[in-house]
Amino acid sequence: MASSSANIWVLLGLGLAGILMMTRRLKKVVKEDFGAFVERLQLLPPPQPAPPKAPHPLTGVFFAVSDIFEMDGFVTGFGNLDWARTHEAASQTSFVVSTLVEGGATCVGKTVIDEMSYSINGENKQYGMPTNPVAPARIPGGSSSGAAVAVAANLVDFSLGVDTDGGVRVPAGYCGVIGFRPSYGAVSHMGVIPVSSSFDTVGWFAKDPSILRRVGHVLLQIPFTTQHNPRNIIIADDCFQLLKVPVGWVAQAVIKSTEKLFGRQVLKHENLVEYLDFKVPSLKAFHFKKSNSEVESSSIRLLGNVMQLVKRHEFKDNHGEWISSVNPTLNPIVAAQIQESMEMSDEEIKNFQTIRNEMRVALNSLLKDDGILVIPTIADPPPKTGGKEMFSEDYLSRAFSLLSVASVSGCCQATLPLGLHDKCPISVSLLARHGGDRFLLDTVQTIYASLQEQAETVKNSKLSAKVVSQETSAEIAKEKGNQAFKEKQWQKAISFYSEAIKLSGNNATYYSNRAAAYLELGSFLQAEADCTAAINLDKKNVKAYLRRGTAREMLGYYKEAIEDFKYALVLEPTNKRAALSADRLKKLFI
Repeated sequence: MASSSANIWVLLGLGLAGILMMTRRLKKVVKEDFGAFVERLQLLPPPQPAPPKAPHPLTGVFFAVSDIFEMDGFVTGFGNLDWARTHEAASQTSFVVSTLVEGGATCVGKTVIDEMSYSINGENKQYGMPTNPVAPARIPGGSSSGAAVAVAANLVDFSLGVDTDGGVRVPAGYCGVIGFRPSYGAVSHMGVIPVSSSFDTVGWFAKDPSILRRVGHVLLQIPFTTQHNPRNIIIADDCFQLLKVPVGWVAQAVIKSTEKLFGRQVLKHENLVEYLDFKVPSLKAFHFKKSNSEVESSSIRLLGNVMQLVKRHEFKDNHGEWISSVNPTLNPIVAAQIQESMEMSDEEIKNFQTIRNEMRVALNSLLKDDGILVIPTIADPPPKTGGKEMFSEDYLSRAFSLLSVASVSGCCQATLPLGLHDKCPISVSLLARHGGDRFLLDTVQTIYASLQEQAETVKNSKLSAKVVSQETSAEIAKEKGNQAFKEKQWQKAISFYSEAIKLSGNNATYYSNRAAAYLELGSFLQAEADCTAAINLDKKNVKAYLRRGTAREMLGYYKEAIEDFKYALVLEPTNKRAALSADRLKKLFI
C-alpha cells in the first residue's frame, strides 16, 4: 500500500515536471517568434562599394515586410489563405523593398497582416493574431500587426507596413514603437497590393529614431542636410479631450519636452474642430448630401466617416470582383462591412476630392514649413484580445476621427511611444505639412529622448493627475487669452487670463499678460497690482517691470515708474523701450 502511494506521488511529480517543461517551451516559442512572421526568407544586399565610396546607408540593418508587398518568387498572401491559393508567385519585388535592400539592409521575412489589410485591430483568424510583446493580453493593432510586433520584440531593426486608415500608426501606438506614415504619394506603391488608393501609404516601424530617419532618407531620397527646429508646436486641445487615458500627463510630457528643447514661446494651442469647421466647408456639405441628416457632428468625426466611406468604396472597386468569383473565407465582420459598402457617384467622388484639397490647404496653412501639430494617435488603450470593445461604434468612431486627419489631408505623421499606463502602451503623434517629411523625421530625432524622459518624470512625479490637468487647462486658457489680445478683445482676454490664474495661481506670465490687457482698457490700478503679483513670483520678469512702470507713470507715480524701467534695464540692458521711458521721465520730473 505504501509502495503504491509512493508510485502515485512519483507519477504526479513527473507529470508536474512535464507540464512545467512544456510551459517553459511554449513560453520560449512565444518569446522567440510572437506569431509575427508568415514566412522566413533572406534577401541580401549587394556588396559594399570599393573605397573611397561611402558604404551603403543601411549596412548591418535587418528588416521585415508586411505580407502585402510583392517579392519575386513568393506568393503575396494579403492576409487571406484563399487569396494566396488563387494567386501566382510575384514576378518582381516591390520598389520599396528593392530600394532598401540596395541601400544595404537585409530582409529576413514576411509578416502577418489583418485579413486583406482591412482592419485596425491586428486580428487574423487564418494566420493567427500576433502577440503584443508589450501587453500580451491586448491586441497588437493593425493592419500591419506582425510588422509592429517584429520590431517591438527586437526581431528586426525596422519593418514595412501600409497605412490606409491607421495600419501603421495604430499598431505602433499599441506595441510601443515608433511608426511613420509619410506624406501621401511620397513613397512608391509599385508592387504593393492596393486597399484604398486615395489613402494607401507605405510606412515603417522602428524602435530607434535614428534608424527610422535613415530608412526615411533612403525611401524618400532625402539628402542629409542641416536640420532646423520647429518654430511652432501646436497642441490640438480638443483632440486630447477624446483620450480614454489621463489627458494631463500625456499633454504635459509634450509641453515639458518642448519647453526644455525649444522654449515656451514655441508652444501654441488650437481647437482643431473649430479650425476645420472654418477651413473645410465642403465637409459638412458632403455629410448633409450623403446622409440627409441635420444632426450636428464635429468636423473630425465627419472626416472619419468620409474616410471610411471612401475606403470601403475603393476597396470594393479593387477586390469586389475577386470576392464575388472566389467566395473566400472572410472574417464575418469584414465581410459584412464590405457587403455594406455604399456606391459613390461621380459627383460624390468629386466632392471628396474637394474635401481632401481643403484639408491639405488648411493643415499646410496652419503648420507652414516649421510647424508641428500634436494629437493623440488613438483615443483608447489597446482593447483586450477577444473583447467586443474593438468592434464597438464608439471605439471605432473615436479612432477614425483622429486617424482621418493625416489620411485625408495626406500630411505626414509620426507615432511616438510614451511608456505605459495601467500596463498598456500610450503614444502621441506629431504631424507636419504635406511634403514636410524630412522636417518631421528630424524633429522626431531631436525630441524623442527628451519626450521619453519627460513622460516618465511627469508620470512618476508627486503631482496628482488633477494638478497636472489644471496646469494644462491653465495653459490652454492663457493661449486663448493671447489670441483674444491679438484680436484686441481686451475684456475677453482678461477673462481667459483670470481663468488661467484661478487654475494655476503661481505663474507670473498669467498676471503679467492680464496686466497688459488692463493697460489697454486704462485700468491702471489693476495693471499695477497684477504686475506686482507677477514680480513677486518671478523677480526677473522684464515685461512685468515695464508694464508696472507704464501703469505707475499713468497714475502719476513717476519716481516709482523710473525705478521699474531702470530695473528692467538691469535685467535686459539692450531693452530700448525701458531706456527711452526712463530717460524721458528723468528729463521731465528729475
